[in-house]
Amino acid sequence: MDWTIKKSSKGLEGELIVPPDKSISHRAVMFGSIARGKLRARNFLFGEDCMRTLEAFKAMGVGIRAEGSSVIIEGKGLKGLASPGSDLYLGNSGTTMRVISGILAGQDFPVRLTGDESLSSRPMKRIVDPLLDMGANITSSGGVPPLEINPHRGALKAISYTTPVASAQVKSCILAAGLYAEGTTKVTEPYQSRDHTERILEYFSASVKRDNLTTSIDGLKELTARDVEVPGDISSASYFIVAALLVKGSDILLKNVGINSTRKGIINVLGRMGADIELSEVRGDFEPMADIRVKTSGLKGTVVEKEEIPLLIDEVPVLIIASLKAEGQTRIEGVEELKVKESDRVKSMTDNLKKAGIHIMEEEDGAIIIPGGLEEVPACSFESFGDHRIAMSMAVGALFSSSECSIRDTECASTSYPDFLKDLEALSSKKC
Repeated sequence: MDWTIKKSSKGLEGELIVPPDKSISHRAVMFGSIARGKLRARNFLFGEDCMRTLEAFKAMGVGIRAEGSSVIIEGKGLKGLASPGSDLYLGNSGTTMRVISGILAGQDFPVRLTGDESLSSRPMKRIVDPLLDMGANITSSGGVPPLEINPHRGALKAISYTTPVASAQVKSCILAAGLYAEGTTKVTEPYQSRDHTERILEYFSASVKRDNLTTSIDGLKELTARDVEVPGDISSASYFIVAALLVKGSDILLKNVGINSTRKGIINVLGRMGADIELSEVRGDFEPMADIRVKTSGLKGTVVEKEEIPLLIDEVPVLIIASLKAEGQTRIEGVEELKVKESDRVKSMTDNLKKAGIHIMEEEDGAIIIPGGLEEVPACSFESFGDHRIAMSMAVGALFSSSECSIRDTECASTSYPDFLKDLEALSSKKC
């Protein structure tokens, strides 16, 4: 399936509720399944990645059913999962494979985790090594999937581990395994990454402590299930935020968007670039949310430093689009983690923009975006590279085409935002 995007002739206007947060939806199923008791996860994301997580835990005996926009989960407790009886196929979901491995390392049955072609090339040594240190019986094929996890006799061993990169998935895997370890497991990161796992574990009564960049968890304590409200996904909101900032005459309101401090790096960066972004109706229990109003703004270039990347890692592609309309160049540092996502995201954006005569200066661990070139993007056929973030970012860039642009192979958008094009059409009031 391809998208055809025409130049925006008028500003974006109106209100929109973006899809539920993918990261929190994953964790509600994972940790709800090993908690004691029943919970309702309201506003659940029924996208492909989260459905892989849901189906994996159903295959391991957890009672999970959809009820409107919610899922009801009958938690089994830490050791209540059962053998799935066959491989767990996790599609393209790196979050599922990495985090679930920590949970499965503490179970009493063997399991093999597989994925699609893209997931099968993504690095897993970063979780395998700490799990081996904890005594887990886990093997991978050349440091990539499939993963084979066999039972470990007795409890895992608590460790103190310093991650080489700031990765919420790696941290979450180790903390999940720490639930099954004797003693206190500690994870220290070089920079702060997303803290959704820490928040939901605390919410489910785990013994979690945080000290600057170190998070610790006490093992062998049951979790207590509680209902979860999943906010809107700020990563999904970011495409409309950038589009509204750049398209003249725009004024939009995005409702119920998650504003977790470890996720709103995109708002922080755009704010210092001069964006007119206003948060209102701030609320929420364990995960804060707000309504976000965005108006067209003139932007200035900035430097995005390495320690900021984990707080906006999924938004870097659309930030590149925003930087092309800024006054002065923008430098983005510390992009190595973007090379091992669904695609090499900096390279994917660079390859696409070169087709439109726009060049990004790539560096070993960064990129420099020279402003200009978006005003009259020629009609182009852009590639998604099988990456939903690239497809949606290029759709925002195509709003400035001289006629129309196509984006090829956009089925990948169903990973997080199946109705993206429809919602873009609704705000732009024109046929895309």
